[in-house]
Amino acid sequence: MSGRGISKKVAGLFTCFLLSVAFFSIYSRHSTEIHFFKPVPSDAVSLKSILDLDETLNYGSRPAVQTRTSWNAPIMWELMFDANLHDKAHREANTSVAVTVFAVGRYLEAYLNTFLTSAEKHFMLGFPVTYYVFTDLPDQVQNIALAPGRKLKVVQVEKYSRWQDISMMRMKTISEVIENELQHSFSFVFCFDVDQEFKGRFGTEALGESVAMLHAHYYKLPKNRFTYDRNPKSKAFMESGDFYYHAAIFGGTCQQVKTLADFCYLNIMEDKLNGVEALWHDESHLNKYFWVHKPTKLLSPEYCWDMYIGDISDILLKRLIWAPKQYEKLRTR
Repeated sequence: MSGRGISKKVAGLFTCFLLSVAFFSIYSRHSTEIHFFKPVPSDAVSLKSILDLDETLNYGSRPAVQTRTSWNAPIMWELMFDANLHDKAHREANTSVAVTVFAVGRYLEAYLNTFLTSAEKHFMLGFPVTYYVFTDLPDQVQNIALAPGRKLKVVQVEKYSRWQDISMMRMKTISEVIENELQHSFSFVFCFDVDQEFKGRFGTEALGESVAMLHAHYYKLPKNRFTYDRNPKSKAFMESGDFYYHAAIFGGTCQQVKTLADFCYLNIMEDKLNGVEALWHDESHLNKYFWVHKPTKLLSPEYCWDMYIGDISDILLKRLIWAPKQYEKLRTR
């Protein structure tokens, strides 16, 4: 065998070893808990009543927009659902929700308080919610007034030198917190970017087994303009897809979100070992995941709207908006 052949073989074995370590680190921890998830609503009747809520949706209420996917998952728009009916079913099921949000570096000062205070006005009102804030500056997280049954937990994380790495490595952190804590206490988990502000009801109608967010800038565009990763060397590579999803929001049951996070993390690590970085980082891997594993519910751009978009004809209610970029706080001083 030539020297080049030996080098390739050694490199291949080393790559396999590192991927095995990453895989083992995810799946070896408390393996019985990973393979035998139990949803918090233990009453099968209550859980079924939640899942059956899709049957009550009025898909014809919004004829100008798509309200259902080709695999019959609902796309949630204003006028489609009865908010009281959804809230009643989730109260009967004792639904509780965990929120993960990363506020690293100057993003904490620029956005966290607005995110949390606006969430207390609009997000899952009347239900138990715990905000998990991941930050490298835990002492700088300010106390905010929380409604009864709602909590704030601050978790210290490492700050990476590049924002791209912060964005990508959050998947590993989300997987770990679900395994170690959330799966034992919460019915659902939602993962948010911090640079957003709630403006209207973001309620139980958004909950589901696996929830994806339609990207506000792409939902009207033809598929050939979706910015999937087109590099065949990347694990995020896609030639086509169903929709373009926004990684600023995703959610579902603890089991489903952990599966998504593990998928993205392992593929990110394999790309790193191969010297590849996906075009839009964790968002590219998230789009690949939802192409392979179809979400059971999609949120319309009402749930994550960019105020700089001129055409608002489809948006009857802005539930959450992108926060303006505060470059004076984010730039390096």
